[in-house]
Amino acid sequence: MVAIRTLALSHRRTVDRGCAGFTLIELMIVMSLIVILASITISVNDNGQTRAREAVLIEDLFRMRDAIDQYRADKEAYPPSLADLVSEKYLRAVPVDPFTNSAETWLTIMSELDPSNPSAIPGVFDVKSGSDRTALDGTQYATW
Repeated sequence: MVAIRTLALSHRRTVDRGCAGFTLIELMIVMSLIVILASITISVNDNGQTRAREAVLIEDLFRMRDAIDQYRADKEAYPPSLADLVSEKYLRAVPVDPFTNSAETWLTIMSELDPSNPSAIPGVFDVKSGSDRTALDGTQYATW
């Protein structure tokens, strides 16, 4: 009976020592999974921020182009500059380009001279982003 009890105690000690911690392989697998999940999260987050900036750019361009069209309908001429849209209350402020972080970098496209009215001053016909970056769809923001 004593021999069986001693054998059982020695067996229990062996089992207890084997369950004391993690093996190096288990730790490496867990660390690899954490690195993979973190890299996926970072790439998804970067694309999400870019998509949000693109949405802001689209909205800003729409609002400014709409204000240019309203100015043209009211005054029968294009505005001389984007600042005139603000001073005439068509816009509260010239929006900040989300990719250049400046309200001064907008590219303005001037209207063509009217052959029937050579004394007319050309004004802002269209506006585009001043960024030289490429969008997620492969086009340049300056072409939007």
